[in-house]
This record gives sequence, structure tokens and C-alpha cells, in this order.
Amino acid sequence: MKKKFLSNLILILFLNLLVKPFWILGIDRSVQNIVGAEEYGFYFVIFNFSFLFNILLDFGITNFNNRNIAQHNHLLNKHFSSIVIIKFFLGVIYTVVTFSIGFAIGFNTHQLALLGVMCFNQFLLSFILYLRSNISGLLLFRTDSILSILDRVLMIIICSVLIWGHVTDSTFQIEWFVYAQTSAYSLTALIAMAVVIKKAAFRRLNWNMPFFIMIIKQSFPFAVLVLLMTFYNRIDSVMIERLLPEKLGDEQAGIYASAYRLLDASNMIAYLFSVLLLPLFASMIKKRESVIQVVKLAATLLIIISSIVAFGSHFYSYELMDLLYVSHVRESADVFRLLMFGYIAISTTYIFGTLLTANGNLKMLNIVAASGMVINLVLNMILVPRLYAVGSAYASLIAQFATAIVQVILVQRIFKYKVNFRYLLSIFTFIAGLLIINIFSRMLFDQWMYNFLIMVVLSLLLAMGLKLLNIKGFIQILKSKEP
Repeated sequence: MKKKFLSNLILILFLNLLVKPFWILGIDRSVQNIVGAEEYGFYFVIFNFSFLFNILLDFGITNFNNRNIAQHNHLLNKHFSSIVIIKFFLGVIYTVVTFSIGFAIGFNTHQLALLGVMCFNQFLLSFILYLRSNISGLLLFRTDSILSILDRVLMIIICSVLIWGHVTDSTFQIEWFVYAQTSAYSLTALIAMAVVIKKAAFRRLNWNMPFFIMIIKQSFPFAVLVLLMTFYNRIDSVMIERLLPEKLGDEQAGIYASAYRLLDASNMIAYLFSVLLLPLFASMIKKRESVIQVVKLAATLLIIISSIVAFGSHFYSYELMDLLYVSHVRESADVFRLLMFGYIAISTTYIFGTLLTANGNLKMLNIVAASGMVINLVLNMILVPRLYAVGSAYASLIAQFATAIVQVILVQRIFKYKVNFRYLLSIFTFIAGLLIINIFSRMLFDQWMYNFLIMVVLSLLLAMGLKLLNIKGFIQILKSKEP
């Protein structure tokens, strides 16, 4: 399975790194600079609010389905014909609940209008992820890799025309950004649907109440987990906007959004690991195969990536924010240097949390996620009124590390892995070396980009020297005859 994981990881990372950096740095950044921090903060709050009740769209069905199809391929036809109806039914419930709560907490007419379009976008995105869960559950990772970037490719084309195509005399509006998402998601959903229908030998939709109840019962623990994780990952900007006066709240939410953008982009890499690992872990556990080598390989790669990104972002926070944005640079940098250390914890969660999910340890994961949500909410309420967006960054960082550490401990105890002290020493040596390399690199040249590049190269060489990054070993895995 190491070969399957590594070869498909290279493909999905290549495609996403080819497309999504341009989306984030070229399109999304341009939109933020054009509309300004306050207007983008307004959008970012509504966007994150629409995420909070996203679980009602899915109810854990996607994660349950991914694990289930990976272990029982023959159930694809039966499940798909009924789950499609369930997804539309849940879409109606999600929209009603989200609108009702938005109205109850005081969203104005403008906010509710944008929320309506975003609710539809969230439904489309959830539906795409469900369709992709069938494809990855069949271990068709190449097809899934293409679908993972299709919506972004379409949005890049649409937004590029609107921003630079001179097709209108009006200034770019944040609503256009949302409509571009609607168009891209719709087309992607249609293409993904065509792929799944072909693979499932689909004939007709089938409403079956006993099946509906069974699916909801079995996916409920997944639903609770996703809900709790969504809250402690997405609640920050909403808390900032609600806890601070109106204008200040929108501005600070916009500053937080600017800093969060690169964290969100970095999370893409960790998320792609989990996309591959969940079906692989589920299949290996079903066959009673040892997962320790795949866990170690994935964890090592993500630790190297996330640590280099985190330390580099901390030491070059102002330069990176100044490169990307034209206003509130210092404030964004202060938030950014804190948030990016959370990337190490998030990456850890994507490995060990995914393994616990595949193994069915959802009750434990839900307790951990609930604890993380409580920590985040309490710290936000204490710190945001005093420190504004920086306070929310501290809250996120503490909650992320608390949950990640607990998940690592749970995996060690459940799977009874022996603690490899030599490996841990290598990891701690690498992190200490990163600190020294970043301090040293700041002293080299006047051009910070040269220093940043040197830092990355030296960090990779350090990982190779400690044998954490073994290029020769990777090549041998790819050349092996393992299926």
C-alpha cells in the first residue's frame, strides 16, 4: 500500500500545486485587494457562517460512505441510488436552519441575500465531495485527483475574465466572486455525477425509508465529528465579527481572513493526504494489514512540510503579508505568525485523526473534538475583546495543539505502537535545526526572497541528513511491484 499511497500522493499534490496556488495568490488575493479588508471581511464572515451548519448537508454520509465503499465495493449501486435523494432532502433542512439562525442572530438583508447564494454553493460543494467519496472509495485516485482541481480551474477562468477581461465597466463586486463559485461547482458536480453513474451502473433513484434510517444511524457519529471540527476550525471569524463593534468587527475579520488565507492554502496539502489515507486505512484495517509503515511515511512527510511552512511563515510573516496585500499588513502579519504554527497541529490531526476514523474510534474522536471546540470558544470570548484578531489566533493555536496531542496518544494506545525514541529524537532535532536555520537565513542578504529560498533548501537538506526525507527510499517504493 505504500506504493499506492506515494504514487497517488505525488499525482494529487502535483495537480493541486499546479492550480491552487494561482487560485489563492492570483485570484483570491486579487479579490481581497480589490474589494478591501472590510468588504472581504463581510464576505468571509458569511462564508464561514455558512460552513458552521454544513453538517446538516451531509450528516457524516461522505466519510461513512468513503470508508464503507472502500471496504465493500459491491454496495456502490445500492447506496448511491438512495443517498442521492437523502442529500437533496438534507439540503433543504440545511438551508432552512442556516437562514433561521442567521435571521435570529441579527443578519441584515444584505447579509441574508449573500447567505442564500452561499447556502446553494455549500450544497453543491457537499454533493461534489459525496460523489468523490465514491470514486476514492473505489481507490480510483487518478480520477479523483482531476476532480479535486476541476472547480478551481473553472473559477480561475471565470474570475480572470471578470477581473482582467474588461468585460464590464463596473468595479469588481464581492457578489461576482460568489456567483463564479456557483457556476464552477455546478459544472463540476455534473461531471462527477456522470463518472459515478457510470461506475455504479446506475439505473434509477430508490427511496427506501428503512435504508434512510440505517444510513443516518450509521453516519451519525461521523456527523457529530464533522460538526464539532467545523465549529472549532471555522468559528473564529464569526466570533470576531459578533464580539466586536460592527465596523471594527468586519475590519478585524478581514485582517484575520488575510492571515488565514495562506493557512487555508497550506491545509490543502494536509487534506489531500487524508483523502488518500482514509480509504487506504479502511481497506488495510478490513484486511488486517499493518498500517504502521504508511502512518510513519505520511506523518514524516507532513511533519517536514508543515514545520518548514510554520517556521518560515513565522520568521518571514511581514514580508509574506506585504507581498500579498496592500493594507493592514502589520496587523495581518501578527495574526499570520501565530496561525501558521497551528498548521503543524492540523497536519498531525489529518494523519492520526484519519486513522482513528478509519478504525471506527468515533466516540473518542468526538470527545476530543468537543473539547477542542469548548477550548476555542472560551478562549475567543476571553481574548478577542482584548486582543482582537490576534486573540482569536491564540485561541485557534491552543485548541489545535490540544486536540492533535490527544489524538497521537490515542493512536499509540489503541494500536499499541512502541514509542520509537530514535525517530522522535530525529523529529525534535529537525525542529531545533529549523529554528537555527531561520534565524541564520534572516542575516544573509537584503533581499528576503533569497533568504527564504535558502532557508527552504537548507531545511530540506537537514531532513535528508537526518534520514527523515529519503529520496532513494521513495524511488525504491515507486519501483516496487507492490500493487
